[in-house]
Amino acid sequence: MAINKLKNFNDPVYGFVSIPCDLVYDVIAHPHFQRLRRIKQLGLSNYVYPGAQHTRFQHVIGAMSLTQDAVQTLEQKGIEISQAEKEAVYAAILLHDIGHGPFSHTLENVLIQGMHHEAISLHLMNVLNQDLGGRLTMAIQVFTNTYPRKFLHQLVSSQLDMDRLDYLRRDSFYSGVQEGVVGQDRIIKMLNVQNDELVVDEKGIYSIEKFLIARRLMYWQVYLHKTVVAAETVLVKTIEHACILARRGEPIFASPSFAYFLQNELSVDSFFTDPEAIKQYTLLDDDDVMSAIKVWCSHADIVLSTMATILKDRLLPKVELSNEPFDALRIQQLKQQVMQQKGITEEEAGYFVFTDSVKNRAYNLEHFNIKILFKNGQLLDIAKASDQLNIEALTKSVTKYFLCYPKNLG
Repeated sequence: MAINKLKNFNDPVYGFVSIPCDLVYDVIAHPHFQRLRRIKQLGLSNYVYPGAQHTRFQHVIGAMSLTQDAVQTLEQKGIEISQAEKEAVYAAILLHDIGHGPFSHTLENVLIQGMHHEAISLHLMNVLNQDLGGRLTMAIQVFTNTYPRKFLHQLVSSQLDMDRLDYLRRDSFYSGVQEGVVGQDRIIKMLNVQNDELVVDEKGIYSIEKFLIARRLMYWQVYLHKTVVAAETVLVKTIEHACILARRGEPIFASPSFAYFLQNELSVDSFFTDPEAIKQYTLLDDDDVMSAIKVWCSHADIVLSTMATILKDRLLPKVELSNEPFDALRIQQLKQQVMQQKGITEEEAGYFVFTDSVKNRAYNLEHFNIKILFKNGQLLDIAKASDQLNIEALTKSVTKYFLCYPKNLG
């Protein structure tokens, strides 16, 4: 009996999202893709915004829905897109995040040194391509920007791609932060293609201005919120300390897939050449990490147990922000207080008193610029086409420094 693969998702943001073809159904049904149901889109942002519990699975389904709308818009404007190209771009946007590890960006470069999720996504796309009999070959070309029609890649990865349009709208919806609401419908209706490049019709310029400003606000208010940054840094430091203990032979509770990464120091090269590493990675998700952290709360190592308890019970440190680096003497004094209070070494005190920085640039002039198409055929970068001075200001990188320490310290 043949399976009906043309089904629908009921998405709370966009309503019904259709599965347009058999290939999309087969991608979604693959176990590696289903793992995205168990990976939170926004890491530990729910420690600040309790509603931010949505997953990477929801995000990529939404991004595919917007891609379908964009393809329809371009076809209405006379851009010919074959059925094979449609299926390829839908599959590419679905799979662009398949390489994410637990808590999305939070643990990137922690479990595997020097590794970014895009590289793992590409590797897993090749794995799925073998499983699906080569049906993802064109999708991989679109994803890697090696397919001749470059605007298809821009729908998947650019400064105005369907990935960004969805995560701004979706993250705003689930966090309740209204500043991130963008008019994705109007932006998509204003998309066009000129010289094989994705551009925006002149009438859409104000929607693009709002989109860029919304992106800046969402970064500072949600993604780089000081308490979110503090919580995620505590999680990173907890995993790093667990790795140290596991690699010197101390017993550390963990699921088999999580234990593999705690016990083995993996580089990019060793990961991609080790079939076992790839197998364990595709079994790893948020549940592995949080179940281990709950058990670590009673571990004999005072640093691990304290850090795990901080995460489990949300006993987060005090966070200070500054436009300048924090005074080294003050940091040392705070560490001394923690050393005396907990009876630990200076190195161990660094898990409880730490400083770092975060950067944000809403618009990058050097990468896949957003271009406005005027009625006379002229193309102008949004930073030049806009009469809003703050749009050009968004091209500058802004750095903020943060200092974290226990709340019971001065």
